Amino acid sequence: MIENLIQKVKTYNPEADVSIIEKAFEYAKSKHEGQVRRSGEKYIIHPVEVANILAELELDVASIAAGLMHDVVEDTEVTSDQMKSMFGEEIAKLVDGVTKLGKIAYKTKEENQAENLRKMFMAMGDDIRVVLIKLADRLHNMRTLKFMPPYKAVIKSKETLEIFAPIAERLGMFKIKWEMEDIALRYTEPDFYFDMRRQIMRRLYQRESYITDMIDFLKENLAKEIPNNHFEIYGREKNLYSIYKKMKFKNKAFEEIYDFLAIRVIVQTKAECYWVLGIVHSMWKPIPDRNKDYIGNPKVNNYQSLHTTVFGPGGELVEIQIRTEEMHKTAEYGIAAHWKYKQGRIDPHESEMDKKLAWLRQLMDWQKEVTDPDEYMKSLKTDLYSHQVFVFTPKGDIIELPAGSTPIDMAYKIHTNVGNKCVGAKINNKIVTLDTELKNGQIVEIMTSANSKGPSRDWLNIVQSSHTKSKIKQWFKKEKREENIEKGRELLESTVKKLGYPIADFLRNKALQAVEKHLSQPNDEELYAAIGYGGLTMNQVMIKLKEIFEKDFADKLKELKEKQLEELREKQREAHSKKEIKQERYKNSKQLVNVTGLDNILTRLAKCCNPIPGDDIVGYITKDRGVTVHRSDCTNVMRDRVNSNKELVEVHWNNVGESNIFDVEVQIKAYNRPDLIYDISSLFKTEKVNILALNTRKIERSTATMDLSFEVKTKEQMKKIIHKLKSIADVHEVYRISK
Repeated sequence: MIENLIQKVKTYNPEADVSIIEKAFEYAKSKHEGQVRRSGEKYIIHPVEVANILAELELDVASIAAGLMHDVVEDTEVTSDQMKSMFGEEIAKLVDGVTKLGKIAYKTKEENQAENLRKMFMAMGDDIRVVLIKLADRLHNMRTLKFMPPYKAVIKSKETLEIFAPIAERLGMFKIKWEMEDIALRYTEPDFYFDMRRQIMRRLYQRESYITDMIDFLKENLAKEIPNNHFEIYGREKNLYSIYKKMKFKNKAFEEIYDFLAIRVIVQTKAECYWVLGIVHSMWKPIPDRNKDYIGNPKVNNYQSLHTTVFGPGGELVEIQIRTEEMHKTAEYGIAAHWKYKQGRIDPHESEMDKKLAWLRQLMDWQKEVTDPDEYMKSLKTDLYSHQVFVFTPKGDIIELPAGSTPIDMAYKIHTNVGNKCVGAKINNKIVTLDTELKNGQIVEIMTSANSKGPSRDWLNIVQSSHTKSKIKQWFKKEKREENIEKGRELLESTVKKLGYPIADFLRNKALQAVEKHLSQPNDEELYAAIGYGGLTMNQVMIKLKEIFEKDFADKLKELKEKQLEELREKQREAHSKKEIKQERYKNSKQLVNVTGLDNILTRLAKCCNPIPGDDIVGYITKDRGVTVHRSDCTNVMRDRVNSNKELVEVHWNNVGESNIFDVEVQIKAYNRPDLIYDISSLFKTEKVNILALNTRKIERSTATMDLSFEVKTKEQMKKIIHKLKSIADVHEVYRISK
């Protein structure tokens, strides 16, 4: 069963001690005896396939042995200590590392997803091979996804796209990344996947001979120039998920994607790469802004290649990639391509490996400082998953930054002191504002002053990199303690006032002490200081304060509720006796909602949150106006609970038909592109739904925030509209709001 595996290992590492691999296989086989997978195959097939993937990456014997046993500790009675006594500390640590990662699951809650990613990066910091084994494990699981129930296959695919594929990309392991993404796309977007496969096969049939002719012509010319014909040329098909992203996020039709089939040239030396580029440009006219030199400016994952797009025969656009064999291996296998072997032992050239993993060390530094899971996930998406921009210092040094970065980001990337003393910037010798977005190839000069008073708090809203934000917050934490305490106190008090809570009760000593204990702050001053410099968010503090406030005031609110209910009953008894009852109706709300335990109570639907049948609702007693019905998640609910004139009562919907019309208000966040409003209004026209209002509130960095009001008959109709709004190209978020 492992003959092919042994042969693979001997091919790239002839001196490998394969007896360790054989021993690991026999051990795993015995421990998994009787276990089967969903496919009906013996369980041992899975770890063998994982080990084969690791062998394709040309990893060391310890990694392959750990791959064979990666599920033994998790799925059997074997302990880490037993593993250590059988196979030594190195292999035991690898297996233990994979086990600790656990079965990382896709979560809708940011906190859980953030914790999963923290585990992955901590594992990378301990031993990068742990994550390589985990990636191999996930890849084989994706290959066998067809044996899973459909809903589980979708969940696995989503977590792969959210967690594993981006990490594979950051490690430069594009071959694994592309395969993961394409399999995931098959299950998350099956209609698109199969339709696109058909279109690609059709285009390949039409374009294959065209590309073949170009390759033959290029071979003929290179053969005259490159000694001994040491080069290789072939066609490369773009992976489906890349096409999907271009079509969805760049709003392109399939016919507009010209690089789904490209030409790749592999040569021996870096000099030959540029030589070949010159030959290509002499044969076909290049498009100037489509030339990318990733050899001189490697990507953060160490990807190197020359990319150029030319007008081929007949004026068709064709992308050509040129790289050396070593660059190609790095492009396919990433960090795994840089492990070297001597007498079966790993010797990962430390200085080179440190350089290649510099991004990981930086990421781990700031992840220790970021405690808020929402901020952590936002930072990750900026620093890990985003595209990069390359700029130059006046001395010609290359600085790599997340796309969207500003001169402030560059200043802190150069050195913390440069950032703290930054007072201005020049781009290509022209003075610019510090919020200017940097573009590829610009020469950026950071202007500093010894008299600078330090960074501005406004910079936190300007900069892009989480690394930069962390350094700015550190400065305020250290240099502006008294100011932070005062600012934090003012910010907390103003937030409490804004929400309508009584400050004296809300911020009493007992409540603050409970919050400080929960957030690991030793006293009031430290709590205020952390809020002031940004170490704690108001959301973190207010959640705990609200919880304490509600708990302590529950009895008081209950007494108030009973008193107000009795007053309301008395008033209605008086009204009945005088026959002066006036029936208030708001959109037939009296037939829509009943107050539990009470008859003939006037009700009306709140205009702030516009509840509709099917929503979870609560009622508020209001003076002389009966009961106002709100959605349970209405932002006014918490604020009104402390108002002595209002208190909660239990209400429920009556059975209603579709004769009523209800208002719905949603907020839309989207990329501000032409025809966006037209696409939104066209959707409502198609669905025959009436729009009441559509207002764009603000536009920040090309993101538009819009408030949209429309009419529906049922909650199901509302859900359908919101779902279709989310499917419009460039729409990021759609959610209901309260005024």
